This record gives sequence, structure tokens and C-alpha cells, in this order.
Amino acid sequence: MTGRCRYPRSRGARCLGAFGLLPLAALAQTADEVNTANNPLTPAITVNLQDLWAPRLYDSDADTNAVLLRGVLPHLLGGIPQIVRATLPIATAPGASGNKTGLGDLNLFDLLLTRSGGLMLGFGPQLTLPTATDPALGTGKWQAGLAGVAIAPQSWGLLGGLLTWQHSFAGAGDRPTQNNLTFQPFFIYNLPQGVYVRSTASWNFLLAQSDYVIPIGAGVGKVFVQADGTTINVFAEPQWTIAHHGAGQPAFQLFVGVNLQFPIHKRP
Repeated sequence: MTGRCRYPRSRGARCLGAFGLLPLAALAQTADEVNTANNPLTPAITVNLQDLWAPRLYDSDADTNAVLLRGVLPHLLGGIPQIVRATLPIATAPGASGNKTGLGDLNLFDLLLTRSGGLMLGFGPQLTLPTATDPALGTGKWQAGLAGVAIAPQSWGLLGGLLTWQHSFAGAGDRPTQNNLTFQPFFIYNLPQGVYVRSTASWNFLLAQSDYVIPIGAGVGKVFVQADGTTINVFAEPQWTIAHHGAGQPAFQLFVGVNLQFPIHKRP
């Protein structure tokens, strides 16, 4: 892949077909290792390549696609453990004169990590920069807000969620005000041999426009643990919308990806 994917209808499969070339010789996976690979609060250097394809939109003949380039970097600030996450989409969306493909808006958030009983918690600020290369691919607004994550690791998997809110404070004066809330539930159920089932579809609420979309996902993945502790996590998750308001919301989505997690302290 050279910076962006150009493909017909089977977008996710075509983009992520190259994952079969990854070195997947692996050790036996424990439940804890699968949980660590799937936990968004794991303090490890992480590189994700994901694809979210919506082939059907409500009240539209168009489709959309976003290749998500995402990274996580753990760090200390004042002796407090934190992680910073950056997400840059390479998006395809309908524009004034046909589909447009290019960079979307860059999203950043920084989470302070803590625990409360059996819960792993992260909370902190988030910022979205208007980096989109076409008006159809972004909001044209600077946005700031908050992000919070709660994860309850279990012997059988993970249960939790990510909640973010942001509001525009600057940017193009002719673009709509942004006031957006997103909730992403995490449900992971571990099966033998590093296989797991998952449901992680994001619920998006455009509060300024009173639009929303609530999908439910049901997918499968597999974690490969390398000898040095690096994990390779591949997954595919179809997502069906069960409630929505507003034109252009996805009726169905396919979320696929590969997540590479590099431990700070590698195995000897």
C-alpha cells in the first residue's frame, strides 16, 4: 500500500490483505496476553493500521471509507503514567463533484492512567486539528474536549468503554459548529489459541445537529505473541446500525485492522 488505498467494493479486504505477509509464528497465548493486546489502556508502544468501510449510507447512494493510522506512546509526566494516542484518517467521502480521498482531521488525546479496585481508568484532554485536505473529509474546525476510558479486565476477557466529547473553538467561519460526543463500548470474550470475539462499534452523537448513529458490532480476532513479547492482533468486525437520525449515517460498516504492540521491557 502506498499511502492510500484505491479499491472497488471489497475495500477492507483489499487494503488489509497484505497482513497475511506478517510474520505470525507465535508462542501459545494466555488469556492475560490476549487481554493486554486488546486493552486500550495498556502502556505499550502501539502501531495500528485499521480500515472502517461504510458501503451503505442512509438517504444516500454514496459510500465512505477511512484508513486509520493510529499510534499510542506511553510516557511519564510529573511521575504520573500516561499514554498519548494520535489518529490520522486517510478518508474517502462524497464531495461536491464526486468522491474525494485525502487526509482527514488529526485527533490527539492524552490519558492519565490510574486504577480503582478492579477498574483500569484513563482520563485527560483531547484535541482535533483541521488537517483535512478537502472540505468533504473534515470539519474545518479546531476542537477541544475530554476523553475517558474505563476497562475491567476479567479472566474471560474485557469489559469497558471509551467516552469522548469535544467542541469547536476556532476554524473556518462558514463551517458548522461542532459539539460531538462519542461512546465506544469494549466487549472482548477470549477463546482458545488467542482467538477472541469482539464488539466495539462507536456510537456517535452530533449534538449541534441533533444527529446520531448507534451501531452494534460482532466480530472475531486473533492475537499472535512473538518471542520478544511483541503482539500482532488482527481482527474483522461487521457493524450494523440499530438506531440513527440524520442523512448520510452508515447503515452497515466493516471494521478491520492489525494492531502491533511493542512492550517497553522486552522478554530476555
